[in-house]
Amino acid sequence: MTEPNRVALVTGGARGIGRAIAARLAREGWRVVTADLSPAEPVAGGRHAVADVADEVAVRALVASVLAEEGRLDGLVCNAGVMVRKPLRDLSLAEWQRVIGTNLTSAFLLAREAEAPLRAARGAIVTIASTRARQSEPDTAAYSASKGGLVALTHSLAVSLGPEVRVNGVSPGWINVSDEAPSARDHAQHPVGRVGVPEDIAALVAWLLGPESGFVTGAEFVSDGGMTRKMIYEA
Repeated sequence: MTEPNRVALVTGGARGIGRAIAARLAREGWRVVTADLSPAEPVAGGRHAVADVADEVAVRALVASVLAEEGRLDGLVCNAGVMVRKPLRDLSLAEWQRVIGTNLTSAFLLAREAEAPLRAARGAIVTIASTRARQSEPDTAAYSASKGGLVALTHSLAVSLGPEVRVNGVSPGWINVSDEAPSARDHAQHPVGRVGVPEDIAALVAWLLGPESGFVTGAEFVSDGGMTRKMIYEA
């Protein structure tokens, strides 16, 4: 359990990994503010804000509202993300900028606005990147670029904001956030024997925000069931 009254802001918190992170933190005693483009019910004891975290004015207002309502900010989880899957020749500049803005620029904006309260609280930031920062499928240029940038931004922030603020990143692999169950083959190809679930990432994020990870900063934690360590050749 964390100390009483700690406050976390989780972006992309309406569903999927972000929702699981928020729920896990709430169970561990955090007061959680979730933010998303979509409306959602708040997690237990928390609240939800509708905000575009790619927008500078919206981020400033979001962080200000957290401080006004809660009086402090101890943890920031930069989870908001979108993907546009298109061949490079069909990818518009507006689509590229939307992905970079939501996935990468938002983390910069949030960290900048939250720096002072996080320093005061000796808090922590966790970014949610992706194994696509280092490996790709076709037609995911903007997404891969944004996640690679997020990995680099994470260690840069750790050096810049320390020692008061720790900053770490999590790079998930295949995390099933759909209603469709993965096949037996999907599970079997993972060295751990299964596809990931949002709670796998939530548990790691909760540890990274908590006191037991106090000697950890600037690190990237890959949570992918071992897939990026598996040598694969086409038959």
